[in-house]
Amino acid sequence: MTNSLLDNLLNAHGDATMTVTPADTAEWMGSGEVPFLATPRLIALLEAATCAALAGRLAPGHTSVGTRVEVDHIAASPIGAKVHAHAEIIDVVGNRVSFAVSASHTLASGQAKRIGVGTVTRAVVDRESFC
Repeated sequence: MTNSLLDNLLNAHGDATMTVTPADTAEWMGSGEVPFLATPRLIALLEAATCAALAGRLAPGHTSVGTRVEVDHIAASPIGAKVHAHAEIIDVVGNRVSFAVSASHTLASGQAKRIGVGTVTRAVVDRESFC
């Protein structure tokens, strides 16, 4: 895939959403002892948003793989919170695509709050030759 094809990705964005369930908590996932959204689950949602930003935008036979995640999980989300993740492509260098990512939750009360912010980098690869 040539750089010019990837350069056209700048500013593309994607979103992903979920509702926190008991299986999404730090307590359940073994990443902590509290019944709130686990950081690994938040990162998975942010990565889903990056994949959504790339969906339909890569050349045939290509996909992307995660290579770097740098996220601050800044607030707790209880079971039942609706979480929205957003990713925007901010840089393309070679086959590396960098995203600004953020997440917020909305509680049943309607209160919204930012819960995470950071960057994710993915590499665009040929599916057949990837090992």
